[in-house]
Amino acid sequence: MNKLIQPLLVVGAVLALIGAALHITGWAFTPYLYIIGATMVALAQINSPLHTDSVVLKRLRAQQVLAAILLVIAGAMMFFLHHNEWIACLSVAAVLELYTAFRIPQELAKQ
Repeated sequence: MNKLIQPLLVVGAVLALIGAALHITGWAFTPYLYIIGATMVALAQINSPLHTDSVVLKRLRAQQVLAAILLVIAGAMMFFLHHNEWIACLSVAAVLELYTAFRIPQELAKQ
């Protein structure tokens, strides 16, 4: 399972990026590309192991999982709201992902 997580994350991130970037063109399939990519990213992040007793790392991991769920919610907003509200949800998820992407390796280096 661990060998599958990294390629799933990379392919999902590329699909989500393409879906979000091409959404401005009005192409009908961009929400599908985005939701498939966001789901793949969420599955990879939720299933990635983090074996630690550190409270800080557990909190950061919970923030990372929350960001992954927000990515999928942004995709659902693309389908149901048909306006640009999904961008706010995507922005919050991106900030959380960026924060945890820097903080988790710092905390792992401390241990």
